Amino acid sequence: MSSDRSYFADWQSLEEAVKRCARCALYKSRKNVVLGEGSRNAHVMLVGEAPGATEDEMGRPFVGAAGRLLTMILESLGVKRESVYITNVVKCRPPGNREPKEEEVEACSIYLESQIILLKPQIIVTLGNVAGRKIFALGNNQWSSVMKMRGKIYKLNILSLSVSVIPTLHPAAALYNPQLRTLFEEDMKLVRKVMESVVKEVTGELQKGKSRTLLDYLKPSSDDR
Repeated sequence: MSSDRSYFADWQSLEEAVKRCARCALYKSRKNVVLGEGSRNAHVMLVGEAPGATEDEMGRPFVGAAGRLLTMILESLGVKRESVYITNVVKCRPPGNREPKEEEVEACSIYLESQIILLKPQIIVTLGNVAGRKIFALGNNQWSSVMKMRGKIYKLNILSLSVSVIPTLHPAAALYNPQLRTLFEEDMKLVRKVMESVVKEVTGELQKGKSRTLLDYLKPSSDDR
């Protein structure tokens, strides 16, 4: 990562820059840029690879079949989708849903890094190898493969932030493979467990009021998107 990067100071300037971005050739074939969505006060950031066809059409991340699986599993664990922040390493769809090229990842990196700085997440969940490799590189940590790295919590220093990173499979891989889906669900249970620890640490109130639950602390505020 270059030490002289100029990051975006606020969400509005970031959004405006992404909409008119032509930093790599992917802008030529996109229908919509997909920056990300969710609570901008979220403790948790989920990072995928790149938009697919449905995402490109709608301008939203993880809204196709894989996204529906992700949403369903999150909600089965009592985590509302809008309470976390979801994005991708690359903000434009690669043709044919191919894996992003290294130069595309690098060209788009300023946006992901700015999102991390603005959000200041305490947990980053990487979905698949592309996201895992990128986030671990930002944390100056070696990436192996998602199957070797998944199921564990890694404490990394990313852009001067102390972050718990939890690698897991991309939900697309788990969509039609029952064994991989089981692993994915196990990893998301780990994510929820760490989320609960973070909420207890940040609020110090979960033990005080029986009327409040984890979901109360995860609900986005009125100015979240």
